[in-house]
Amino acid sequence: MAEQEKPLLIKRYASRRLYNTETSDYVTLEDIAGFIRDGREVQIMDLKTGDDLTRQYLLQIIADHESRGENVLPVTVLNDLVRSYMVPGGGVMPQFLQASFDMLRDSQDKMVEKMAAMNSAMNPMVQMPGFEALKAQQEAFLKAMTGGFSGGWPGAGGGAREEDAEGEDLDSIKKQLAELQDKLSKLS
Repeated sequence: MAEQEKPLLIKRYASRRLYNTETSDYVTLEDIAGFIRDGREVQIMDLKTGDDLTRQYLLQIIADHESRGENVLPVTVLNDLVRSYMVPGGGVMPQFLQASFDMLRDSQDKMVEKMAAMNSAMNPMVQMPGFEALKAQQEAFLKAMTGGFSGGWPGAGGGAREEDAEGEDLDSIKKQLAELQDKLSKLS
């Protein structure tokens, strides 16, 4: 198994300014959020004390996004998180959340791998009529599922109109998939 990339080290100075040790410049919380959206792990250390401040700053990033109306966490989840702090030992919430996000990442990785295999020139499906349309729809689906990690997670405050659009997209995907299956069965 390959060694994971080392986290990006951010140092906090006494002035509370955050310093990116890789690029030798100061960064903001929004910059750090961007690093994380791009898939980079970060570690934020207090320069003077050596304390790890990562958790504190990640919570601040979440709070900032929530306060701007970018509601990712439903109120019920926030209530459950608060309750989990009231249970001696923290309850099962931290392990549950970790396992859930691990499963989500694994599923996304598998989907990306399957799309890469599907796009391979060695794949005989590439020559099939309608393949490009299927490929475009899968890419759109993947983008919608991951939000590119720039627009948030799916279902993050969209409302009924987004659900209707997603339903129409899903119906369209089902229809095209059925057409492709029909074409495949005719080829066989």
